[in-house]
Amino acid sequence: MLDKFVTGMASLRIVSGSIEIVAAILMLKLGRVDKALAVNSALAFVGPSVLLITTAIGLAGMADRLSWGKMLWIGLGVSCLLIGILKK
Repeated sequence: MLDKFVTGMASLRIVSGSIEIVAAILMLKLGRVDKALAVNSALAFVGPSVLLITTAIGLAGMADRLSWGKMLWIGLGVSCLLIGILKK
C-alpha cells in the first residue's frame, strides 16, 4: 500500500505538470509573444507554490524521523532556492 504522503506529493506534481502542459498549449493557441509571456508569468507563481507544498507534505511525512535541526536546515535550503528563483 502506498504511503499517503507519497501519494499526496505525487498527485500534486501530476497536477502541476498538467497545468504546465495546458499553459504551453494556451501559449501556442494565443500565438502572440505578449500573451504567451503573460501566461508564463502566471506560471511563475505555480512552480514555487508546488515546491513549498510538496516539501511541506514530505516533511510532515518524515517529522517523526527528523530532528528539529535537520528540519531547520531543510527549511533554510528551500528558502535559499526560493530567493534564488524569485529575486530579480
